[in-house]
Amino acid sequence: MRLDRCSFALAPLVLAACGGDATPSFVDPAPAARTNIRHVVIVVQENHTFDASFGRYCTAAPGSNPTCTTGPACCEAVPDHEPGGASPLVLDDARNAAFDPDHHRDCETAEVHGGAMDQFVTGAPCSKPGNFAVAPASVMAGYYSLLPQAALADRYFQPEIGQSSANDMYFAIARHAFVDNTVTPMTAGADCNYNISIQRLMGRTVADVLLDAGFTFSVYAEGYAATLAAAAQDASCPEIPPECPGATGIYPCIYANSDVPFQYYGRFADNPTYNRDFAQFARDLRGTLPNVSFIRGYGFHSEHPGSGTRITDGANFVTGIVNAVQASQYASSTLVLVTWDEGGGFFDHVSPPATNTVDMQPYGTRVPMIALGRFARRNVVSHVTLEHSSIVRFLEFNYTGMTGQLGARDAVVNNLGSLLDAAQTGVAVPN
Repeated sequence: MRLDRCSFALAPLVLAACGGDATPSFVDPAPAARTNIRHVVIVVQENHTFDASFGRYCTAAPGSNPTCTTGPACCEAVPDHEPGGASPLVLDDARNAAFDPDHHRDCETAEVHGGAMDQFVTGAPCSKPGNFAVAPASVMAGYYSLLPQAALADRYFQPEIGQSSANDMYFAIARHAFVDNTVTPMTAGADCNYNISIQRLMGRTVADVLLDAGFTFSVYAEGYAATLAAAAQDASCPEIPPECPGATGIYPCIYANSDVPFQYYGRFADNPTYNRDFAQFARDLRGTLPNVSFIRGYGFHSEHPGSGTRITDGANFVTGIVNAVQASQYASSTLVLVTWDEGGGFFDHVSPPATNTVDMQPYGTRVPMIALGRFARRNVVSHVTLEHSSIVRFLEFNYTGMTGQLGARDAVVNNLGSLLDAAQTGVAVPN
């Protein structure tokens, strides 16, 4: 599923990005970055652990803690049985579409059970056999096809145990803001969100750091234009796209403002300078791409379990973005980072790290992280402990040369150097 420039179009996004000559024609007015990485594209998917997604890609024995870093033999496969003796179910598209594990903070805390990882199937009130499920190679084929030319992190953890919105905040502020999905931004789409409290938060984000240093930043979100249009017409929620497989309720068929952590802050809340519909991303690949792009798809493109959502649709969405970037004038200057916001209540066999001392929040399960493009190490597995705040630390390092500017976890977490090729970045990024 990997493209060679524009020789084959995998998605409309790729078609829109292709225009013949891929020679760079953009003029970037921003200051020079510290490394050769001028552009970073961050794509966030939803609610799957490392075992659930890549447990069948890795082939090392569970618990063997391999120190090698080349290929699938250097990361641990999912165990044949979880600690209680249950075998994994097959997480195909049908199962993913039908079952959404409980992933509230209290539930996941019970399942992790102090690092024993033994109450996902039995032992806790929210334990269920479906919590131990692993996607087969056939469902993950789109992702697997990228890995020979990518770096995969097998010790990348959700920064806070619990649901998506709380974990998304670490992409913006690198610290705890609230628990679970209890707060939604005071922006368009708030009335269409399941979150409880509508709030505007105060504080500085990594986007502020970038902008104040002269760099550019934008969010690209599927369904954002439709949400703004509905709000302008005093309609509470936009129409459900016909391609949404669930076609019931609200999420995952429309834009979710709480998936965009920057929307919680006044400088960015529905500011058209920094918030764009995802359709604009293809146009910007042919025009002017911001230094940092943060992409969120519809829920039915994010792999979020339940409501008819299919993993293969998410894989196609991500590979379409990756291939569009590779086919564009920005291919030689862009690093693409793909990760999942949290584990979604699925089993993972690796115990989380100790509670982070910056905000005293306990880590959750592992989630996948993939680095792609010219600057990524190829066919490599990183064993360095990472989390969403590591992306913040990397952005600070790459664009300003000074980390820890938010005074949060960005001051203490590991950087992304283990995923990157120093020969291509020009300046070695620390691990």
